[in-house]
Amino acid sequence: MIYSSQNIEKLVNILSSLPTIGKKTAQRLSYYLVKADTDFLETFAHTLLELKNKVKLCKICFNYSDEEVCPICQSEKRKKNTICVVEEPNDVIAIEKTNEFNGVYHVLHGVISPLDGIGANDIKVKELVQRIQNVDEVILALNPSIEGETTSQYIAKLLRPFDIKITRIASGVPMGSSLEFTDELTLSRALHSRVPI
Repeated sequence: MIYSSQNIEKLVNILSSLPTIGKKTAQRLSYYLVKADTDFLETFAHTLLELKNKVKLCKICFNYSDEEVCPICQSEKRKKNTICVVEEPNDVIAIEKTNEFNGVYHVLHGVISPLDGIGANDIKVKELVQRIQNVDEVILALNPSIEGETTSQYIAKLLRPFDIKITRIASGVPMGSSLEFTDELTLSRALHSRVPI
C-alpha cells in the first residue's frame, strides 16, 4: 500500500535493494533526498553515472580503478614480487588501512562455491597464475569461510609447481571477543595455528 508519493516509494524500493539497507533506512534516505537542494541531487546523480561509466577493473590486479592500471599497481614504491590475493576490492581497502602490506594485490571477485554454481573459471584464478613470473610470495587473504578455504586450497595447489612461497594470513579468535561465543571452526583454527610467546 502506498502511503504518500509513488516516486518516494519507488526510491525506497530501489534503496532497500542495496546490501545492508533495510526499508526504514531506505525511507529515511529517501526523505532526506526529497528535502535536499537541487545542486546536491544533481551532483549525486552525476556521481552515480560517472561511477558506472568510468570505474573499471585494473588490467593487472582487477581492483576497481579510474585508469587502465590502478594506483597501487602503478606505484614504484610497491614490492611487485609479493602478491596478496583477496576476494573483493573492499578487502584491499581493509588491508591498506593496516599500513602493514607493501606489495601488490590480486582481486578474485568471488570464491569457489559449488552450491552457488561458482567455479574456478568464474573468478580471476587464471589471471593470477599468469602473473606469477618474478613473484617470490603469494599471500592468500581470503575470508575464513568454507568457500574461502576451498579457494585457498585450490590456488595453493595450482601455484605449488612454480616454486614460490605460498602463505595465508593468520586466523583465529579476534581481540576483544569471548571464547564462549566463538564458533568451533574459528577455535579449531586458532588452536592449530598457535604460536610460542
